[in-house]
Amino acid sequence: MIEGLFWVAAAFVVWTYAGFPIVLFVRAALRPRPVREDDITPSVSVVLAAHNEASAIGPRIENLLASDYPRERLEIVVVSDGSTDGTAAIVASFADRGVQALDLGRVGKAAALDAAVARARGEIVVFTDANTAFDPDAIRRLVRPLADPSVGGVAGDQRYVRPDHGDSSQGERSYWNLDRRLKVAESRAGNVVSATGAIYALRRELVEPVRTGVTDDFFTSTAVIAAGRRLVFVDDAIAREPAAPTTSREFERKVRIMTRGLRGVAARRELLDPRRTGFYALQLVSHKVLRRTAVVPLLVMAGAAPLLIAEGAFYRLATLGEVVLLAVGVAGILGAGRSWARNRLVALPAFFIMVNLASLRAISNLVRGARIERWEPRRDPPPERIP
Repeated sequence: MIEGLFWVAAAFVVWTYAGFPIVLFVRAALRPRPVREDDITPSVSVVLAAHNEASAIGPRIENLLASDYPRERLEIVVVSDGSTDGTAAIVASFADRGVQALDLGRVGKAAALDAAVARARGEIVVFTDANTAFDPDAIRRLVRPLADPSVGGVAGDQRYVRPDHGDSSQGERSYWNLDRRLKVAESRAGNVVSATGAIYALRRELVEPVRTGVTDDFFTSTAVIAAGRRLVFVDDAIAREPAAPTTSREFERKVRIMTRGLRGVAARRELLDPRRTGFYALQLVSHKVLRRTAVVPLLVMAGAAPLLIAEGAFYRLATLGEVVLLAVGVAGILGAGRSWARNRLVALPAFFIMVNLASLRAISNLVRGARIERWEPRRDPPPERIP
């Protein structure tokens, strides 16, 4: 029975980390779905919600105003969600440069975004974060695929830069480099699973009110799939963010994202029906469910392998591999910020363990019914310079 459990768990892990990516790349190569792009300039509303972002919001607005998108076609709407640090006053100081400011009480990010969208008048709504910096041509490149009427939304490319103080980001940046390749393949095969909150665009008529307790970028961007339109990815519409300076900060962020993300999948559970969404249903369950719950079969394998040592050399090697991965990963977490811990051979195991510990906490939150309704941003300002 223990051996059977080991192999069932191994099958889930292999499919999640190897099987599905291989199937995805093969499908993208054999059945590509091209997108027609053009240099269009529809009216665009950039919306963002901020809570106590006084250190970031000024540079963020300046960054948006420096976009090379035609200024007469660009609207910027910033909503302060109950900020107490002067964020609202900073936003208001840009009124003479055409920035729309909303100063609300503490209503939560979902309601704040809904208020910003209600104020927006653009044909296209671009969502972003307060600590992000767009490349000058990001908006122009982001809207190009919307020349194709089958496309309802476009996800841009989020890239992490090193923080000014400390650096626990090597594992995170390596993960995003791999994830970027997966997004390119997903888009080529039909649809990217969802967008990142740093940069994405939707046709105005496809934007839905955001539900509380879910990841807003996932829920909002997947409205495109629910409407039967395509959600595609462009890797040349670039938004840059500072990586979390400490492992603990990144752990907190992952727990929040995974908890809200799994609730988001539940809220969009109709998209898991392959009769409705076809291959996208397999993408969603593999990318957003199995990957975020992979810690369960990993723990089963970790517990079963030592009990099977007497059954053969394979299980002895599996046990040794588990011990080495755990030892290197824990050392990387404890040594975060030191030069040797930034080596990929250490950083990747450390990031892998940290992510799966965050996943375990998120699963616990779901089982206990714990919800994360309010957001408390703890992050660095957007990069001052684009590398």
